[in-house]
Amino acid sequence: MILLSPSSGLFQCKNHLLLSDRTGRQIKEFARKNAANALSMANMVMGMASILSSLSGHHHAACWLVLIGYLLDLADGAVARRLDACSALGAKLDDFADFTTFGIATSLLLRTPNLMDNLLCMCYVLSVFVRLCFYSSGIPFMYRGLPCLYPSGILASASLLSGGNMVLLRVIAVPMILAMISQSFYPHDRILESQPWKKAVYAGGVLMVFCSSFSPACIYYLLWSASYFLFPMLIWSNKV
Repeated sequence: MILLSPSSGLFQCKNHLLLSDRTGRQIKEFARKNAANALSMANMVMGMASILSSLSGHHHAACWLVLIGYLLDLADGAVARRLDACSALGAKLDDFADFTTFGIATSLLLRTPNLMDNLLCMCYVLSVFVRLCFYSSGIPFMYRGLPCLYPSGILASASLLSGGNMVLLRVIAVPMILAMISQSFYPHDRILESQPWKKAVYAGGVLMVFCSSFSPACIYYLLWSASYFLFPMLIWSNKV
């Protein structure tokens, strides 16, 4: 029979507490470093789900999944900076997620059996690819070329409001493509790190997700996205 002294039992208890504390710190550090990556992954999942919805003919769901990805994309950068967890891996993951949701998934909203519409889809995907891969302003807080989430917001909300009217979507898609590959400068709005009214706009967007069966929700996203496209410096610049 082996008897443990009170001191040995206390030593084991301390070791257990130290191990638990170390494990807790490691979990917290892992969560801190990967919170933004989790949002990017969620954005990518929304994009893939939207692609599957489009291919299955569920047009309404496909559009709203793109708009949910829109909100996630605006949040991931803010979370990464807030938690001091910016990394090269996070930047690549964000680009992959953006290409999935705002490139492929959004382009499928323009897809029909018509050859010209399929060519328009390809042009849209290529413009997002070019915008993500080759366009860097080199100026802090500025983009070169229209950020691809805003054309997605405009197309998805316009598609919902019009019931997928292809004539309207074609008319919208062409200037969106040209704006994404243009040399124009756009402000890095950083909605969740900027003026309180911008945070309120974002919060309104989150609330509108729960009203996805109502036209005012679509109008909200359309006005939000179109205001950035039409009046980027006047409304969305951090200097405002």
